[in-house]
Amino acid sequence: MRQDIQDYLAELEDIPGTRIYTTERARQGYWLNQFCMSLMKPENREAWRTDEKAYLKAWDMTDQQKAAVLARDYNLLLELGGNIYFLAKVFSTDGLSFVQAVSTMTGMSVEDYTAMMNAGGRSPDGVRSIREGR
Repeated sequence: MRQDIQDYLAELEDIPGTRIYTTERARQGYWLNQFCMSLMKPENREAWRTDEKAYLKAWDMTDQQKAAVLARDYNLLLELGGNIYFLAKVFSTDGLSFVQAVSTMTGMSVEDYTAMMNAGGRSPDGVRSIREGR
């Protein structure tokens, strides 16, 4: 039996703690990700560091996206269409490593997050479906 694409995409949203980067998220986050990529240029990083709010005014992002950037709420930014590889430009500009930034997304210390990943990552046991609570 062939599965409807909407049903398939809904299943992807049911994975706890995971945001699948779908075409819908890509469209939603287009300007957010363009902003992030702008930080590849030294002059843009300097403008960003000088006045973050002023720098964001030039980008056609939603108010929620801008607020999440200013708060460095990476989990919300993923929900709002951010791509982790583009968001890396923000935390790199802040002087954070990938491990440091991602540990903030898990609520774990850098040391605990590193130890978990070195031990093979998160356990597959536990909640595997938001909808079913299992």
